[in-house]
Amino acid sequence: MTEAMWAPLSPAEWEVLTLSLRVGLMAVALTLPVALFAAYALARWSFPGKALVNGIVHLPLVLPPVVTGYLLLITFGPQAPLGRVLEAVGLPIAFRWTGAAVAAGVMALPLMVRAMRLSLEAVDPRLEQAAATLGASRAAVFVTVTLPMALPGVIAGTILGFAKALGEFGATITFVSNIPGETRTLPLAIYSFLQIPGGEGAAARLVIFAVVLSMGALLVSEWIAARAARRVAGA
Repeated sequence: MTEAMWAPLSPAEWEVLTLSLRVGLMAVALTLPVALFAAYALARWSFPGKALVNGIVHLPLVLPPVVTGYLLLITFGPQAPLGRVLEAVGLPIAFRWTGAAVAAGVMALPLMVRAMRLSLEAVDPRLEQAAATLGASRAAVFVTVTLPMALPGVIAGTILGFAKALGEFGATITFVSNIPGETRTLPLAIYSFLQIPGGEGAAARLVIFAVVLSMGALLVSEWIAARAARRVAGA
């Protein structure tokens, strides 16, 4: 077992790692605009149903991941109306790696929104008001004042979302199944290797990579958050 753990990665294991990175990057790319808009709306706007919107945004954090995957399946699956539309235009996502990215992005959304919202709430509204009085539009104020000051939190939230996307299992396997080379990401591959005789070594190697990637993402996120706290304290 120990010797197998430190053996070089096989082509199938490299395929799992590259697919996982592709899915994780696609997940945060798809989710980042939604997360930033939701975080800004929750941090700066007052509107009816705000508590409900906040609950919906954070729902994947408390729902069983299998439930989230099932909801995605009945929404985007081949038999669902929206799924049939996507099939017709050549953009199917069920049982594809793009669907794995969607599932991972949905699960990462609450973590991204929470980090971004806290960073946006730390921005002094008086600075935004001062820029507005000088003639800057709302979009210009956001781009030139709000976003630069909240950027460390946005980056930290994005990194946390990427780490969550890498480790997503329940929603992914429910929505897009466990297809080698297409949807078998890191956690699904570990699960699969543990189901076959002699697969413990491959599973252990992938576990090591998962721990290193996740810990690295957490350390970078904490470092960025600490820098943001010092910046706000010195403002």
